Amino acid sequence: MIQNRSLYVSIMRSVPVWVDRVLDRGQQGQCIYDVTFKPDGSQLIVAAGQKVLVYDAQDGTLEEPLKGHKDSVFTVDYSPDGKRFASGSADKNVIIWNEAHAAILKYLHNDAIQAVAYSPVSQQLVSCAISDFGIWAPDQKTVNKHKVSSRITCISWTNDGQYFAIGLFNGIISIRSKLGEEKVKIERPGGTLNPIWTLQWNPNKEDFDVLTVGDWGKSLSFYRLNGKQIGKDVKLDFDPCKVGHFNNGKYLVIAGSNGRTGLYSRDGVFLGLVTETKDKWMWSAAWKPNSSHIVSGSQDGTITCNNLIFSTVHGLYRDRYAYRQNLTDLVVQLLSAVDVDDTSSGSKIFLRCHDLIKKISIYKDKLAVQLSDRIVVYELVEDQSMALMYRPKHKIMKKFECNLLVVCTNHIVLCKEATLTCLSFDGVKQREWLLDANIRYVKVIGGPKGREAMLLGLKNGQVLQIFVDNPFPITLLKISGSVLCLDLSMSRNKLAIVNENSSLLVYDINTKELLFEEKDANSVAWNSQNEDMLCYSGKGMLSIKARDFPPHQQRMLGYVVGYCGSRIFCLHVHAMRAVDVPQSAPMYQYLERKMYNEAHQIACLGVTMGDWKNLAHHALEGLNFKIARKAFTRTKDLRYLELIHNIEERQKRGEDNTDAFLADIYSHQGHFSEAGKLYKKTGYDQKALNMYTDLRMFELAKDFVGTADPVEQKQLIAKQADWAQNTNEPREAASMYLAAGETLKAINIIGRNGWTDMLIDVARGLDKADREPLSRCAHYLKLLQQYPYCAEVYNKMGDKRALIELHVETNSWDEAFALAERYPEYKDEVYVPYARWLAENDKFEEAQKAFHKAGKITDALHVLKQLTDNAVNENRFNDAGYYFWMLSMQCLDIARESPEKEVEMIEKFEEYKELGEIYYAYHSIHTYTDEPFTSHLPEALFNIARYLVHQMADKRPPPSVSKVSTWYALARQARYLHAYKLARHAYEKLQKLKLPLRFQDTIDLGSVTIRSKPFHDSEDLQHTCLRCSTTNPVLNPRGDFCINCQQPFFHSFSAFEILPIVEFYLDEDVRDDDVEKLVGTESRLDGTKSEWKSSSEGDAQMLRMDHDESPDPFAADFIQDEDKYVPVIVSEATLRSLSRREVIIRKWPKPLRWQYFKNCLPDVPISICDSCLQMFHTDDYELMVLQKQQCPFCRKPTEDRMDEEEPLLI
Repeated sequence: MIQNRSLYVSIMRSVPVWVDRVLDRGQQGQCIYDVTFKPDGSQLIVAAGQKVLVYDAQDGTLEEPLKGHKDSVFTVDYSPDGKRFASGSADKNVIIWNEAHAAILKYLHNDAIQAVAYSPVSQQLVSCAISDFGIWAPDQKTVNKHKVSSRITCISWTNDGQYFAIGLFNGIISIRSKLGEEKVKIERPGGTLNPIWTLQWNPNKEDFDVLTVGDWGKSLSFYRLNGKQIGKDVKLDFDPCKVGHFNNGKYLVIAGSNGRTGLYSRDGVFLGLVTETKDKWMWSAAWKPNSSHIVSGSQDGTITCNNLIFSTVHGLYRDRYAYRQNLTDLVVQLLSAVDVDDTSSGSKIFLRCHDLIKKISIYKDKLAVQLSDRIVVYELVEDQSMALMYRPKHKIMKKFECNLLVVCTNHIVLCKEATLTCLSFDGVKQREWLLDANIRYVKVIGGPKGREAMLLGLKNGQVLQIFVDNPFPITLLKISGSVLCLDLSMSRNKLAIVNENSSLLVYDINTKELLFEEKDANSVAWNSQNEDMLCYSGKGMLSIKARDFPPHQQRMLGYVVGYCGSRIFCLHVHAMRAVDVPQSAPMYQYLERKMYNEAHQIACLGVTMGDWKNLAHHALEGLNFKIARKAFTRTKDLRYLELIHNIEERQKRGEDNTDAFLADIYSHQGHFSEAGKLYKKTGYDQKALNMYTDLRMFELAKDFVGTADPVEQKQLIAKQADWAQNTNEPREAASMYLAAGETLKAINIIGRNGWTDMLIDVARGLDKADREPLSRCAHYLKLLQQYPYCAEVYNKMGDKRALIELHVETNSWDEAFALAERYPEYKDEVYVPYARWLAENDKFEEAQKAFHKAGKITDALHVLKQLTDNAVNENRFNDAGYYFWMLSMQCLDIARESPEKEVEMIEKFEEYKELGEIYYAYHSIHTYTDEPFTSHLPEALFNIARYLVHQMADKRPPPSVSKVSTWYALARQARYLHAYKLARHAYEKLQKLKLPLRFQDTIDLGSVTIRSKPFHDSEDLQHTCLRCSTTNPVLNPRGDFCINCQQPFFHSFSAFEILPIVEFYLDEDVRDDDVEKLVGTESRLDGTKSEWKSSSEGDAQMLRMDHDESPDPFAADFIQDEDKYVPVIVSEATLRSLSRREVIIRKWPKPLRWQYFKNCLPDVPISICDSCLQMFHTDDYELMVLQKQQCPFCRKPTEDRMDEEEPLLI
């Protein structure tokens, strides 16, 4: 789709803004050597004659002439901040001027000043004289000068201010750093024959660091910062005097000896004339920043300010828009692209033509461009990366003068005034049409390949149709006045014309009838996807019109050039843009007339989702189900699609009651009152009832309920309760559920909301046979922690198990124990959880007892073993001894209750009992070695260490019991108590063990110093056996017994002294139960004697004590030849002769036998714990009980023990 809107459009126009001429006193023109603008464009500084002139850049008013130079001023330049400017003159001086136009600094060179230039990023100034250049900055006190080999003619800084280039008269270009050091030297051919007169760095970012050089060899060249030339020299027909840039470097401005200032492309292609003088050189030119103005200065003193106006050269085909950029570049833009700046997707394609672009035309895959001397036809192709691009396909190497250019599939059509010429792509003329009037508008409207049709609008009002392969034009219409714009509808049945009176006329081509007319139009376009829609623009408004409906208007500047779907293409000034316009207004115009098909066609062009919904509902109410289905499909409304499907199925079954259909539609749309009326009218009362019930409009629903049907009434109440629950009114919902007989639902609501009183009332009102509702009541009461009421419900149900579980869960153990006593079958349900609760609360001992009481022997043992292991691992040896003692007693219980395990359990009893005693004793050793203080006396520590050494004499020590600590304590205390022999023996033992580092030095020192002591032990530490009267060494390597009779020694479990007791056994004829009766019944003071009699039974040798003349049978000498222990057997008569104070009995539980001991020193009282049966010196025991209120070994409380009669001795 090609549109051009005038007969002739010039490429560029230069309009003078203001002109001034500088004259001297003799009215002679003063040469304008240089001009420069203030960075904000407000002032113009001119070097004219011997003066520096300051002009208002807006209107050319001379503000002030500045005097300071005594000879011609050749150069001026402004600082980048606009606060200073500099001037240089033939009087060899450089003057710095401030904003107030006062000279603030002057410095001198040896020669005339040729050029000055400020750095674009700082206040650094370079001033160039004929033979040197100087670098000055405000913070410098002196000017740094550098000599050069030839005359300097010009200077220019790079954009970043790091380098500057100097042009020399000998044709050399010197690129130097900002410090003046030469970095690059460019030697051009020709030398002094082609002196460099002007040069300038391009400020454009795309051509950053490109240096444009003009020499007086009539050539233009381009260089990079590294000195490499870009392309070839561009030949000129004049000597360039000044090269500048226009529009931030997009164009070049060149003033020269031909008296002209011209506009050139960045490549040096001439684009147009800015200004000219007659026979006088144009010495200077400058671009006014941020504008389209160019100021030129000539030799005769004329200063001219011109405004450059560029015309728009473009073409449009559907959504592909081609336009000229920078006069020599071509851009093809896809207006429908989401991101129009994405070049990779093909939304923008750039073409460099390197020549002035005069005309552009685009059609399908062809793009025609008219340049200054040729026409190039491009073709749209895909490259290897599947990206779209245009490639030159044909060239017509001929210069054409035309007003309009049109490209077709195989032809180029040129329009000049009233003549239309068709050319092939080879440049051969195919045919020519000579028309009656000038052509004002031409447009390709499509057609077969090579036979395309064009629509023409003439100045005399004719509208013609021409086929490129037909020499005869076809007249379609003729209107009064000139044709400015026209367009043909999609089906080519309607023609829209805009005439010179700004009227829009729409005709039917077939009947030539004027369909309608609109005012204030300057352009028009039919919708390419809808026959009845067009848009037009005029007076800043965009109008969208469908059929003969009133147009919908909105504000928009520019001209309409295309209309596709919901997208309108608008040209405003030089920019083409695509505007997405919803087609809502014409759609509603069709809906008002119930034209649903046409409204749907409009909606397909592009409307909002809300518009689609409105279309769907209007079509549904109009029973146009086809359009309604399409619209609801677009909005993805499955509910209405299902409704349409149901109605259509009912129609297929023969139902044709439209009121019933409308009732369903109204109910879906929310028009419930109208739906209810239609339901009642059509006899569908049940549907109305269901509708109002679903809507929770129960008062309205009651109008449709039969009064004689209680079932329906209850159902309605239940539904009303459901609604109350869903609307966050649970109390009303619960009441309604109770009224409707749905008790469980009511209980659930009451329980979830925590209404305890209401829940209790419901539970009390239920029958005990309603177990499920009662269970739910109890469940919620338990959750609400209303345990007494919960127990009341369980009692009402008679559920004892649940009641016990309630007490267990709430830790109400007294009530649970009471129920367990009344109902023994639930014993496990009480004691097992109780034991676990105790264990979870760190009451492991009570837990063990509870497990034992519950009959869970395995669990009880597991708890004890875990406690024991933890105590050993944590070095709590006192606790470990206690737990091992409990384990041993537990084994006795198992042995007593399980005869089949008696032997095994008794062995474990002995093992655990021994471990308990060892850990109990080792606790004191560990405290002594690992803690800084101990409460034990040296004698006690000595006895404990000796006891442990005896216990571990022939076996491995238990876990965590250290032999090193035991022998170390024994060695230290033995030395302190003068048992030097034993101490030496202990140190020798320690040397054979792996010692911890903390003991190493102490033991080594002790091992050495003990050798200075006598090699004997104190006699006070040696014990005399009370059975055989043998004096025993301090330590028996074989064990804790007499070295002669091997009678075992028994220790007090307080300070571990050896007790003065001898163990004896009963004769076979004496039973344990008779011992207490026999002891002390006969006094040994009657003069009778008892004597030991030896007898042998099998391999055992036994001593029997009978009455004889000896007063004390235990005091008889005992001599044993064999190294074997012989126990003492006591007869009934001997028991009778013993006093109660002399006999000590350990009453072990069954299946163990009792143990009997005789206290050989009755004056030394001995106490025995009635729980663990450990023996103590009475004084020590009483003291420990007073301190701890319990037995030190088994920890049994003994509050009343001291008040009782001596229970430990008989």
